[in-house]
Amino acid sequence: MSDADKQAGSLDALFEGYRRFRHEAWPELQRRYESLAHGQAPKVMVIGCSDSRVDPQQILGAAPGELFVLRNVAALVPPYAPDQAHHGASAAIEFAVRVLGVRRIVVLAHAGCGGVKALFDGAPPEVSDFVVSWMGIAERARSEVDPALEGEERSRAGEQACVGVTMENLMSFPWIRERVEQGELEITGMHFGVATGCLRCRDDRGFWADVPAN
Repeated sequence: MSDADKQAGSLDALFEGYRRFRHEAWPELQRRYESLAHGQAPKVMVIGCSDSRVDPQQILGAAPGELFVLRNVAALVPPYAPDQAHHGASAAIEFAVRVLGVRRIVVLAHAGCGGVKALFDGAPPEVSDFVVSWMGIAERARSEVDPALEGEERSRAGEQACVGVTMENLMSFPWIRERVEQGELEITGMHFGVATGCLRCRDDRGFWADVPAN
């Protein structure tokens, strides 16, 4: 590991980032954070990927307190399965929907997703403990991608197919389905191009289109 890499991951680097936040961002945000100290009331939940390049708050231009964010590998959600196992994703969704009463859930995928690549091309042996099993949630997405596609087009199709899987799995939660059917909750799929900065959105028919930037 180079000295630069060591420095980038050091505690000093994190503290320096905090100091920039305090000096540059905090003066403008202080009043907002003070009001948020009394509780949160976001109207949107974002289920995004843990990838360091894809920050939902930054991409969607949201202020602190506006988004309730769940991030995991490939922005996946397992089907509804209330049992004694540990369900971190489902627990976050339950809190957002049943306690906070969010009005929209956004499933945000992105270009170059390593989790989706592992699903379609095979995972490296170093992630066999957890990632392989986790990506099995989206196994049926493999059959939805045209085998004739190649390169970035194939990757994007796979990433978007995984969004569809998560959206379907969300509807297996009875209290989500009920709210959707009553018009109290909407589920939206999105895809972010890391290199292009372009955002795509999935419509009710399952078709994808670019979101106008102007």
